[in-house]
Amino acid sequence: MPYSRIAGTGGYLPTRILTNAELATRVDTSDEWIVSRTGIRERRIAADNELTSDLALKASLAALENAGCSPADIDLIIVATATPDVVFPSTACILQDKLGLHGFAAFDVQAVCAGFVYALATADQFIRSGMNKRALVVGAEVFSRLLDWNDRTTCVLFGDGAGAVVLEASEKPGLRTVKLKADGRYRHILTTPASIANGNLSGQPFLHMDGQAVFKFAVKALAELASETLTEAGLAPDQLDWLVPHQANVRIIESTARHLGLPMDKVVLTLANHGNTSAASIPLALDEANRAGRFRPGDRILLEGIGGGFAWGAALIDW
Repeated sequence: MPYSRIAGTGGYLPTRILTNAELATRVDTSDEWIVSRTGIRERRIAADNELTSDLALKASLAALENAGCSPADIDLIIVATATPDVVFPSTACILQDKLGLHGFAAFDVQAVCAGFVYALATADQFIRSGMNKRALVVGAEVFSRLLDWNDRTTCVLFGDGAGAVVLEASEKPGLRTVKLKADGRYRHILTTPASIANGNLSGQPFLHMDGQAVFKFAVKALAELASETLTEAGLAPDQLDWLVPHQANVRIIESTARHLGLPMDKVVLTLANHGNTSAASIPLALDEANRAGRFRPGDRILLEGIGGGFAWGAALIDW
């Protein structure tokens, strides 16, 4: 049975930068308030004519180039997104068409901020089964379109972007351990509860979050999951080289690092400049660190994210 390994990474951020100072002219907030509570200084906002699939395409092309591949080498596309272009077809099918490809499986995964780990785990199983050889796994979001820009508790947190990896079959282990979890009992504390019915929008179309409840749950769940993932892989925390977490809140990230005994210089942080890009945050952070040359062959890297559902997951990879 083959293994799967990450062969290349890519990312894309829209050009429009929205700073805390600009937000402070719109809502009752300040740069100091946002930074002290979240660690975010600015975020990117997609242009009016930019779709999730457009962001995904640019990240995908960057990942293919980094992997030394062409689109024709891909035989599976999985896109993690909570902000698809349309109800259907899937953003993955739209991306497939924009890449000039056809004839193989392409589908979306929806686990919000944990979506990329869910998508990576799914692609890993397709490759390990022998069904596919090389997958494009993408996290892409335009979360800015779900925000109530009068709600300072949510509009300061999120941004838009896309990240992608090329995952390919290998005789050498890459994805060592993947663990996925969900608990729908907590679905009400982080949600966008809108739907389309009979041609009309039904329910609240803006993101709603109970910040304190989300923070409390995330800190505990991510710490426990990190320990479980390392234990299953037969590793002690001091054998971990890097943490690449979902970029939601710096205090949650610091708590996870403390639990692992990992210094913050071994944690990849993009939060200050990206904000929370949901399913895009982990692959964007992974790509930024990869292109900066921070990873070395053989490094053990833990990816970990949590989002609405609640859904959360972790992947331990060998670089």
